[in-house]
Amino acid sequence: MTTLHITVGDRAQLREDALEFVQAAEADNTDDRDGKAVLQFGTYDDLVDSLTPLRLELIQAVAERAPESMREAARLVDRDISDVHSDLKQLEVLGILELEEGGPGGAMQPVVPFDRIEMYIDYPLIDDVDADSTPASA
Repeated sequence: MTTLHITVGDRAQLREDALEFVQAAEADNTDDRDGKAVLQFGTYDDLVDSLTPLRLELIQAVAERAPESMREAARLVDRDISDVHSDLKQLEVLGILELEEGGPGGAMQPVVPFDRIEMYIDYPLIDDVDADSTPASA
């Protein structure tokens, strides 16, 4: 089973992780993150903007039904082809799916290389306060 792990982290950590990945790739020293596929968004808003309910429905339809073209994927979710095309391209950029050549008549075929998506969202309700700082009211 192949799982895509989606997380939300702070932008500084995201930049640091990306830099480490690029340096490891340049040194040809990548370990494929211990076999895990990870997609990290900088903020919760980035996640919500990228993975809308319609896009999640599209991902699931492609994974379950393996359409042979973008047009067939649009029919599966009963949406306009231009909107589905745009969503599929965005999902490809994010690495959630792949668009492969070889569909009927040379059509691009959407493929989800994962069996499962797991999301971890840390959504603090109160900002962290330094233990050493003194409250303003003291």
